[in-house]
Amino acid sequence: MSYPQRFPATRARRLRRDDFTRALVREHALSPADLILPVFVLDGRNQAQDVASMPGVQRLSLDRLLPVAEECVELGIPVLALFPVIDAAKKTADGREALNPEGLVPSVVRELKRRFPQLGVLTDVALDPFTSHGQDGLLDDTGYILNDDTVAVLAQQALVQAEAGVDIVAPSDMMDGRIGAIRQALEARQLVHTRIMAYSAKYASAFYGPFRDAVGSAANLGKSDKKVYQMDPGNSDEALREVAMDLAEGADMVMVKPGMPYLDIVRRVKEEFRVPTFAYQVSGEYAMLNAAAANGWLDGEAVMMESLLAFKRAGADGVLSYFALAAARVLRRAGAGPARG
Repeated sequence: MSYPQRFPATRARRLRRDDFTRALVREHALSPADLILPVFVLDGRNQAQDVASMPGVQRLSLDRLLPVAEECVELGIPVLALFPVIDAAKKTADGREALNPEGLVPSVVRELKRRFPQLGVLTDVALDPFTSHGQDGLLDDTGYILNDDTVAVLAQQALVQAEAGVDIVAPSDMMDGRIGAIRQALEARQLVHTRIMAYSAKYASAFYGPFRDAVGSAANLGKSDKKVYQMDPGNSDEALREVAMDLAEGADMVMVKPGMPYLDIVRRVKEEFRVPTFAYQVSGEYAMLNAAAANGWLDGEAVMMESLLAFKRAGADGVLSYFALAAARVLRRAGAGPARG
């Protein structure tokens, strides 16, 4: 960077002196329109189960979820992301419940779209909530995840969700070729308006632990891991190749997961491709900040807002975050408008 002025001709602190000046020259800003709220939904009525490792987060039955959706609409949060908590009796090695058109996810999608047509609904395309072994795909006799067989099931799962009326399907499994297969299946059924947000750079991260507690896959997964299909945390060039393949296969939007430990990946993806790029502030990040705040080590509200702003600064167009409702309330209190940063 060439900048010929020197002190005292230039005093950088002049632009930091007052609130109005800081606001005037601020490069990035956060609004509720940048946020997607992930929620955990389960069968039954009047169910609200606390997730011990995620303070403030609950597994909700549909009737308890509806007020949350209503608040998203009121606060200007544009999308709700659904993650199912499947009864253990319905989990099988092949995850066949994921293909049930009358199952939990399609039923919740239909009711949400009936009640709140203006609210975008995103669904997870992956088998781990439905499998008895907790993996995202079908296994061979040795326990290795079968790629192509799994992709065929994922395409059917996406069709079931799309036919229920979901706006965005979000394949999170990291199988090779699944975006192309899903796009072709959607096109064949004339579901041309269904958007795909691909988990293109999803790392084999230790930050997912509380999420697996929430959806009930941690016990099924046991001591196994997902390193044979999720990305190695040491790689960044590989993330660009993954994004390029997903875009070529028909993804409308791409995602980096986890979030804050991978902001360098967010930046590289946005600068390389200039496509809608999202990041997932995952359960472990949420739990970590909440635990520090609960112990009085951090100002919880301040670090929540600072962490979300960091995603925007890195280049993310939006953030999936369990903080979405709390952050939107703060922005409402501060008088933040709908303009995107």
